[in-house]
Amino acid sequence: MTTDMTVPQTTSAYRYNRPGAPAGSPRTRWTALAVLVLAVLLVAVDATVLVLALPFISESLNPSAPQLLWIGDSYSFVIAGLLVSMGSLSDRVGRRKLLLLGAAAFGVASLLAAYAPSAGWLIAARALLGVAGATIMPSTLSLIRTLFPDDRERARAIGIWGAAATAGAAAGPLLGGVLLEHFWWGSVFLINVPLVLVLLVLGTRLLPESRDPKPGAWDLPSVGLSLVGIIGAVYAVKEGAVEGLARPDVWLAGVLGVACLTTFWRRQLRLPMPLLDVRLFANRRFTAAVLAALIALIGLSGVVFFLAQYFQLVRGYSPLMAGLADMPAFAGSTLGALVAAWLAARAGHRRALAGALLAMGLGIGVLGWLDATTPYLVIGIAFTAIGMVEGTVYALSTTMVLDASPAAKAGAASAVSETAYELGTALGIALVGTVTTAIYRSGLPAGSSEAARNSLGGAVESSRALPAAEGGNLLRAAQESFVHGLNVAALLSGGLLVAAAALVWFLMRLTRR
Repeated sequence: MTTDMTVPQTTSAYRYNRPGAPAGSPRTRWTALAVLVLAVLLVAVDATVLVLALPFISESLNPSAPQLLWIGDSYSFVIAGLLVSMGSLSDRVGRRKLLLLGAAAFGVASLLAAYAPSAGWLIAARALLGVAGATIMPSTLSLIRTLFPDDRERARAIGIWGAAATAGAAAGPLLGGVLLEHFWWGSVFLINVPLVLVLLVLGTRLLPESRDPKPGAWDLPSVGLSLVGIIGAVYAVKEGAVEGLARPDVWLAGVLGVACLTTFWRRQLRLPMPLLDVRLFANRRFTAAVLAALIALIGLSGVVFFLAQYFQLVRGYSPLMAGLADMPAFAGSTLGALVAAWLAARAGHRRALAGALLAMGLGIGVLGWLDATTPYLVIGIAFTAIGMVEGTVYALSTTMVLDASPAAKAGAASAVSETAYELGTALGIALVGTVTTAIYRSGLPAGSSEAARNSLGGAVESSRALPAAEGGNLLRAAQESFVHGLNVAALLSGGLLVAAAALVWFLMRLTRR
């Protein structure tokens, strides 16, 4: 039986405050979209700009292996934990208002991260960036839903939105590489500040305000349950994978996370005005879209996270060259987001989404044969193909989530889509990082220093302090074991995405286009 929960779209329940063009005019819609694109760029740039700085952070702050992973994924964990709550809050207090408040907080947190004196400080600053980012992303998508009630226009707008997200992700490593060539690692966070200032000025003048006309109270117990549940569950997966399951805090976090998420789900079913309408998951299209987003990022993000280190520490690329080496993936993703609506119109959402996941899995699987001498042309072709299908998955799943949700709850529904991406990113880094780190450590010579065991960057530093022959042996062993770990992680990620393609095909087999 087909479940159809899509409701008619209307803008009549929304309040527009922008002076100038009349509400709903093309000039209003597309000008406002340009501002939303800027907001997406802000968050997307910060998600990837750190990647090339990790070797420099390892040398400067000397983080442990778990701390290095937390620096990379604390941002995504906090965003994932708060997106649903902030999306629901934006429906209540106003999407423009929350977006601008979040942008201002993002600028402050960027300054704190730029001048972090220790690994713990940097992790905390990244978490604050996650809190601010969680207020921005659902507001942008819900405003698109409000601005573009027409299905075709909205699909094009989401394609542009997705292309902006991937373009920002592409600009992150490139800008980071340029800055790291001339400045210290903290400069990668300072590029957020001018973007924040421009966004505040333009957003105040150009964005319309919108909110749910009958939002109900913001349920604080549900906010706490969702936050503790997601972070607790992810912490258990991450720390259990890295440090083992014997630690009591891993079990405690896991039990607490599952208990909170279960209680959250049941509470939403009882509330007359839930923070998240979990009945949306009865719609197979909605569920398939969310799972596709989650699994795609689990399979992709961890591999990309460690490929940046591969380019710099195995192939010897400069930060700028490493950033340029990533460009085919992001360029392909931008193109994939732009053509997603066209592809879905011709092949249908089921074929387009499942086919993209299958192609993405095969492309990542190719990286399972990567080594230190692989011609970059092979890597570049694989990156372009992977990027194109990832961009298609991103735009298609986002469109399907918004189409399946009531317009008045666009903030909360779009937050589900973004939660899947952020949670997938964090879990991908944690799980792929676990596999890569375990294999990396197993290949190091006996008696290697703790710094060398923590990361490949630490092994590079340790090798410089040793006699030439001994240091050379350590460096070769570290590079070879790191690449081997990356190969295994890529093959596992590719297999996961192929399984996801089959799952999406099964879930959508009984739904109407």
